[in-house]
Amino acid sequence: MSSASSTAKAILPGATIGIFGGGQLGRMTAMAARGMGYRILILDPDPACPARFVVDGCIEAGWDDSREAANLARGCDVVTLEIEQISPASMEAAASYAPVRPGGGILAVIQDRIEQKDWLRRNGFPVGEYRAVRSLDELRSAVSALGGKCFCKSATGGYDGRGQGKVGFAKGAVIDDEIRGAWEALGERAGVAEKAIELEREISVLVARAPNGEVKVYPPAWNHHEEQILAWSVIPAPISSAMEIEAREIAEAIADTFQLEGVLAVEMFCTIDGKLLVNELAPRPHNSYHASVRACVTGQFEQLVRAVCDLPLGDVDVVQPAAIANLLGDLWLEPNGAAREPRFDRALGVPGVRLHLYEKHKPRKGRKMGHLSAVGATPDEAVELVLRAKALL
Repeated sequence: MSSASSTAKAILPGATIGIFGGGQLGRMTAMAARGMGYRILILDPDPACPARFVVDGCIEAGWDDSREAANLARGCDVVTLEIEQISPASMEAAASYAPVRPGGGILAVIQDRIEQKDWLRRNGFPVGEYRAVRSLDELRSAVSALGGKCFCKSATGGYDGRGQGKVGFAKGAVIDDEIRGAWEALGERAGVAEKAIELEREISVLVARAPNGEVKVYPPAWNHHEEQILAWSVIPAPISSAMEIEAREIAEAIADTFQLEGVLAVEMFCTIDGKLLVNELAPRPHNSYHASVRACVTGQFEQLVRAVCDLPLGDVDVVQPAAIANLLGDLWLEPNGAAREPRFDRALGVPGVRLHLYEKHKPRKGRKMGHLSAVGATPDEAVELVLRAKALL
């Protein structure tokens, strides 16, 4: 393992950690850090963001406010992030006052899906066929070159199905109409067209890497999406030992190539012919690893704190299989739009189930409001229990 910083020193409990972003990932990171004795400051444009209620201070500012990014870092011993939208200027301004982990170089690659795909391909990592598209005509050409059946994703922004379109999946549809619809879904801006792949399943692998070069790679998680939003996930993924080893090796190699300081989630496709293809990267805690808090010796949020503070990384072995099911804002809404209260009491009656809410006060269709987690003797049992609990809501 190579070392990113041989002169780095451990940042011990009692120090202050800054976080760009105060969403649910920032909230859960802050809770883990506070449990370890750290103080937490966050920067977020929303003064009522989920992390606001569990941190020591919150700077209300946008992701491109480099002055306030510098103010955040002035009061911190290290700065990390829970969202990719931080501007390069804000990252650079913060880095003038405290270590920022992961750094701006990784973010610059990952923020742009075109650059991310190109970077993976340049560095020899397996990716599916894709084309960069920057106009409607380029999208038409890409769809033709990729066989007529594609997923289209905006180059920047877009998450949980936003900024995405599909071509070639609707029976009887006029292909040019679908292409125009996909271009509109991209916001009529640059994006990538990806050839549709016959999948066996989707997995992710989380890697933690400290400034001293220590690396820990989590067992793969198996992820199930509905309407392009993660519906449930389970650790460990029920895949062959050979595929697990390969997936972990790919993820570790990506982290090492980046000289990562922090955590990195690597989403991958398992094809029906037994290949692994890298889908996307996220330089932060990941929805698919919420179950690590219960499945593994060290959950992803504590591991992030350890990594950015250059502490010894925690063991990532599976103690027991665990699954999560996301709770979207739809659960708080009747079909006519009226408010309703989910029956959490019923869900919590299922053995092994816990409730995790993010303290978001405005439910919206598709918005992640929380998740349920469950443990089981096997991955299948953990999934069955968490889905049974969700059905009772």
